[in-house]
Amino acid sequence: MSMILAALHDTVLAEVGNPAPEAPPMADKLLQIGRYFTWLVQLSGITAITYGGGRFAWEKWNGGGLESPKMIASAMAGGAVATSAGTIMNSVIG
Repeated sequence: MSMILAALHDTVLAEVGNPAPEAPPMADKLLQIGRYFTWLVQLSGITAITYGGGRFAWEKWNGGGLESPKMIASAMAGGAVATSAGTIMNSVIG
């Protein structure tokens, strides 16, 4: 039985060979979309923190309730998750 398995194993390995790695089709387009998405996430984070800071100043000036510190903290936490997304995915997948 082991001779049959050994012969089958050698035959399958002879057919498969050692393929050279190559990029999948349209890999450059997918990487470009990823870079655009990264740029969009960074821009939205900067906009959210800037808007939260302006709103914080407006609330302090008018003496209203302070809701903007939560907004700024949320934007900063979201930015931390967004910038570490690659590391998180590498640890989950790898």
